[in-house]
This record gives sequence, structure tokens and C-alpha cells, in this order.
Amino acid sequence: MEKSIESIWKKGFLNSDALVAPKLNNLYAQKSKHIIDKFNNMFRKNIIAIVISTFFALGFTYWTGIPYLGICMFFILNLLAIVNYKLWKSLEKINKNVDSFHYLKSFDGWMKEQVTMNRKFAKFMYPAFFLSILLGFWLGDFGGTIPGENLVENIITNYPNTILVFGLPIYGILAIIATTVLLIIFGDNIYNFDVKLMYGRIFNKLDELVADMEELRK
Repeated sequence: MEKSIESIWKKGFLNSDALVAPKLNNLYAQKSKHIIDKFNNMFRKNIIAIVISTFFALGFTYWTGIPYLGICMFFILNLLAIVNYKLWKSLEKINKNVDSFHYLKSFDGWMKEQVTMNRKFAKFMYPAFFLSILLGFWLGDFGGTIPGENLVENIITNYPNTILVFGLPIYGILAIIATTVLLIIFGDNIYNFDVKLMYGRIFNKLDELVADMEELRK
């Protein structure tokens, strides 16, 4: 993939008859290459890091007595990795037989597509994380005791009039439902915050570069 990209940059971001300053053309081509290479490497490394972390999570949670949390996290994060791996591979489908400007525009469109896809996935992922943590600790085994059972027993002992639904305090169930719904509603906002922390500078540079190139084409 890198070799094919290299061949694109040699063409410049505009056709030779559309720009009268070759040095400026080369400058923008180098900036484009730097931004895309940097994002491509970060995206690939993040996918690898996600997969590796799932195996560490399995081992750590099993060792600490909360294996259900590790199992849930393993499936959620690997699903996230699969979704993003497919998105990353789809980058190769972008037409490379064009000048650098149009390739950069295509890359910008691909980036917006993958952000939209991950934003939708976040509405499932964050609630799933929350429920996994609850399940993991609720069914965990700490020194032969199960925290969830102990918690319910303590609540019933201290508040004997507590209403139970399926053996669980109704206020706890309502709190879990409310938190899950809020995470579904605001999952995309949480993702936007996460992605800005990780890729914010690259996104800003890409937007600025595309805007500059479009201005030069006028």
C-alpha cells in the first residue's frame, strides 16, 4: 500500500497545468503524504493494541476473580477491532490513479465514513462496557464470596421493605436502566471526545490542508 501511495505523491496534488508554482505543489504533496502516513500508522497500531489488550484483560480478570468481565470485554473489543480492520482495509479501495489532491479528498471522505461508523458502534459499545463491568463484579469471586449476593443481602437486612424484582432491588434496576439509556443516547458524544483526544490534531491538519488546496484551485 505504501508503494502505491508513494507513486501518487510524485504526481503532485494538482495536474501540472493547474498550478504554476512547482515548489508549492511539492510542499502540499509532502504535507499530504505526512498526514496520511501518520494516520495510517496510528490507525493500524491502535487496532493491534486493542487485540493485544483483550488477551491481557482475559488473564488479568481471571486472576483477580472477575472472569466474566474479561470475557465480555474480549468479545466487545475484538468486535471493535474487526470493524475497524475492515474499515482500514477498505482504504485500499480508494482510486490511486488520480492526482494527490483528489486522492486526499477521497481519503478525507473515507475518514468521515469510518468516524460515522465508529460513532454508531459507540452507541452499543459504551453501554456494553457498563453492563460488562456490572456483570463482572456482580458475579465475581472474591475469596469465595460473590459481591452481588452480598450486596443484596446487606440491602435487605438494612432496608427490609425494599421492593425486589427477580430478586434484585427495584431502585438498583432502575438506576442500571437509566444509566444504560443515557450511554446509548450520549454514546456518540463520548466517542467524539475520545476521537478528538486521539486523532484531533490529524483531523485538524487534514481539514486545513484540504481547505488550502481547494482555495488554490479557485
